[in-house]
Amino acid sequence: MIIAGFGLIFFGIGNGGDALGISNLWKNSGFFTGGFKGFFFALSLVVGAYQGVELIGITAGEAKDPQKTLTTAIQSTIWRILVFYIGAIFIIVTVYPWDQLSSIGSPFVATFAKIGITAAAGIINFVIITAALSGCNSGIYSAGRMLYTLGVNGQAPKFFAKVSNNGVPLAGTLGVIIGLAVGVVLSYIAPKNLFVYVYAASVLPGMVPWFVILISQIQFRKVNADAMEKHPFKMPFAPFTNYLTIAYLVMVLVGMWFNDDTRVSLIAGIVFLCLVVISFYAFGINKRKLILDDQTQKEDKVS
Repeated sequence: MIIAGFGLIFFGIGNGGDALGISNLWKNSGFFTGGFKGFFFALSLVVGAYQGVELIGITAGEAKDPQKTLTTAIQSTIWRILVFYIGAIFIIVTVYPWDQLSSIGSPFVATFAKIGITAAAGIINFVIITAALSGCNSGIYSAGRMLYTLGVNGQAPKFFAKVSNNGVPLAGTLGVIIGLAVGVVLSYIAPKNLFVYVYAASVLPGMVPWFVILISQIQFRKVNADAMEKHPFKMPFAPFTNYLTIAYLVMVLVGMWFNDDTRVSLIAGIVFLCLVVISFYAFGINKRKLILDDQTQKEDKVS
C-alpha cells in the first residue's frame, strides 16, 4: 500500500499520470485540523497502538543469544514502526483529504482500488487477519508466561506454575484463551462503543510496564555506571529521554481525564490497578514470603 501510494503521489500511477502531490496535507485546513485539543485527546488511542513492544524483553530468558537477538529485534522494531505505521499514515492523509476519509471506507482498500487492483478488499482483509492473529499469539504467549511466573512466586494459584513436557504453561495459556472467549461473547452482546471503552481502559494498565521499565533503567544505570561504557545497546540521551517519556505518558493520562470519551475508561483502568494492588497485598506478599522461607529451609538442609 505504501509503494502504491508513493506511485500515486509522485508519479500519478493509477491517476492517469497526474501526480497527486502532497497538498492534501494542508488543504481544507487539513494540517492540525483539530487543533491542539484534537491532538491532545487523540494521544490515548495512539499510545494504545504501540503498547506491547515491551514484550520483546520477555523473550530474553528463552533467546539463545539475547545480547545479539534482542539488540537486533529492538532496532528492527523501531524501523518497522517508522516505515509501516508512520509511512502508512503519511500515505493515507496525503492521497485523500482528511474530510473524505470517513466516506471512502478503508483507505487501504481505496488506495489499491485506485491503481486498478480490484481484489484490494480481499488482500487487506488477509493482511488484517494475519496481523490480528500475530498480535493475539504474542498476547497469549506473554500473558501465559506472566501467569506462570505469578504461580511460581505464589502470587497466583499453584496450578498456573505447571508446565507441559515441552515447557508450555498450559494452565496459563488456557486461562488466557478463556478470557479471549469472553471477549468474543461481549463483542456480540455489548454496546457498539465497547471496543473504545475496553481499548482506552487498557491504556493506563498498559503504561505500568513502561513506567517500571523507565524508572528501573534509571536506577540500573546508576548502580552499574561503570558497565554502561561497554553496554551493547545504549539508550540515546539517557536518562533525559527517560524523564521526557515519563512526562509524556503523564500528559496522555491528563488528556484522558479531560476527554469525556476516555474519562470513564481511565477510571476503569484506575479501579483495575487498585484491585491488583489490593489482591497483591492481600494474597501475594505473604505467599511469596512463605515460599522463599520454604526454599531457604530446603537449601539449608541440603547444605
